[in-house]
Amino acid sequence: MMHGGYAEYVKVPFRNVLPIPENLSFDQAAAFPLVSVTASHMLFALAGLQHGETVLIMGAGSGVGMMAIQMAKLAGARVLTTVGSDDKIPKAVTLGADAVINHVKEKVAERVKLLTQGRGVDVVIEHIGPEVWDTCLHSLGKGGRLITCGATTGTEVMLDLRYVYSRQLTIKGSYMGTRAELVKAAELMGQGRLIAVIDRTYPLHEARAAQEQMLSRKFFGKIVLTV
Repeated sequence: MMHGGYAEYVKVPFRNVLPIPENLSFDQAAAFPLVSVTASHMLFALAGLQHGETVLIMGAGSGVGMMAIQMAKLAGARVLTTVGSDDKIPKAVTLGADAVINHVKEKVAERVKLLTQGRGVDVVIEHIGPEVWDTCLHSLGKGGRLITCGATTGTEVMLDLRYVYSRQLTIKGSYMGTRAELVKAAELMGQGRLIAVIDRTYPLHEARAAQEQMLSRKFFGKIVLTV
């Protein structure tokens, strides 16, 4: 097997294969597994999100973001999220967000404090890195949990340890998830309780254009390559 997935055929062990829920197209089936497993592992296995808690999900238009919003809402949490343009706000609300913050126009941590009566959120789900790191920490309430699974804006951050210990914060790194989480996500997809948001599909030979659209940030949901 060659490394990578930009191919017409990929060989995998049969135990790694799950049947596609009957109500999903191949495009929808391609769009949900990685992001649903990642979001579920972050929200529940690592953050321990509970019914009635408040979560801030960075980047509603990202794959992890759009799935985490839905999963957190299903779990009975209050969901705050961020977007980079006003046209993404109604899309985030449709997925279940209770409040959407345009980070271009507003200071996210300040708005979060207003939305939580000064308390801050219980959990932050983050995959962006240095560009939002301070915002994420300052949005947390006492005893808050920050879960990160990416570093798309760089790899190094500054951390004031006094802020971490005085507010009793928890910071955890997350990387993918478990087969059980994938099975559960597939079940929820099959029931229509989760949806895979697809911004646009590209044929495999236009993979470069798909990557360029991703870099532009002018998308909401998954970008799918078709074969």
